[in-house]
Amino acid sequence: MDFLGTKKETIFIGQAVEVPGTAMSNTLKNVPKKKLLELPVAEEMQMGMSLGLAMDGNIPISIFPRWNFLLYGINQLVNHIDKFKIMAGDKIKPKIIIRTSIGSQRPLHPQYQHIGDFSVAIKKMCSTIDVIKLNDPNKIFSSYKKAYERKDGKNTILVEYGDYYGEK
Repeated sequence: MDFLGTKKETIFIGQAVEVPGTAMSNTLKNVPKKKLLELPVAEEMQMGMSLGLAMDGNIPISIFPRWNFLLYGINQLVNHIDKFKIMAGDKIKPKIIIRTSIGSQRPLHPQYQHIGDFSVAIKKMCSTIDVIKLNDPNKIFSSYKKAYERKDGKNTILVEYGDYYGEK
């Protein structure tokens, strides 16, 4: 996140972005405060804002601490972000980086509504969104860098593993 935080056009949006609240909050400590946009729990609005920000030339890093929360933004993801190129052609090429995770189960299991992994389903529903599961810590930086630098017109969902924050 430090790397992305140095880029002029990036902005980080979501819950627990500007204030502590999730394990992901700790990864934003060195990102300039002016790049952090704290939002209420309104996932569909957040996903729609991500598209709007990207259409205006920004590269939003839209943070959903768990897949289960991102489910509330699926309408915007599948019907708008994924279909944008089909609807608008090449006039505007929005780039969105979506950050989510499979919720941690250790040391305390948060129950099943917090540990979902919907990567396969989203891959099947979306043709212009790349879903990358970050199961190897050595590939995290290069995957985020690829998402930022890509020129193929695809948006990227990067899926982290909550348990890895304390284990890898």
